Amino acid sequence: MGLSAYAAYWFLPVAIPISLYVAWNDMRIMKIPNSVNALLLCSYAILGLFALPFDQYLWQWLHAPVVLVVGVLIWGLKLGIGAGDVKFMTAASPMISADDWYFFLVLYISCLLASVFTVFLAKLSPLRKLSPDWKSLEAGEDPRWYKTRLPKGLALGGALSFYLLLVAIYR
Repeated sequence: MGLSAYAAYWFLPVAIPISLYVAWNDMRIMKIPNSVNALLLCSYAILGLFALPFDQYLWQWLHAPVVLVVGVLIWGLKLGIGAGDVKFMTAASPMISADDWYFFLVLYISCLLASVFTVFLAKLSPLRKLSPDWKSLEAGEDPRWYKTRLPKGLALGGALSFYLLLVAIYR
């Protein structure tokens, strides 16, 4: 069945500002605050009651522990995501329908590729001088910079925002 446009309209006014803040904060200091993740999860807890049928609302809650366990395993194996990224994915997961997992995965990969391109260009461009203290743009000698210095919050926040926008427009 997927998420309805009606539900997406309810989640958008909260998810977009939070996603923008997560992207900005992750670019600036490479951290996603716990308070922001809690705010996103609490917004689902409140808005989901109005936006979704009650049975779907309860089923969507099951996404959070599954995403948390899988995310902690990926984080524990040091595969390139941080604990803040795992917590943000966990907080955002109830807003994403299980029926749309493939669509969201493609959307996330697209946002991840766009963020790699954006960060790489920002490191090499004169824009770097506008943000001298941003940790994500610090020059490093690590050849795996995309694992250690690529802010995944930029892609995660973008994917959540685009997902909700596309559901709101096309469903």
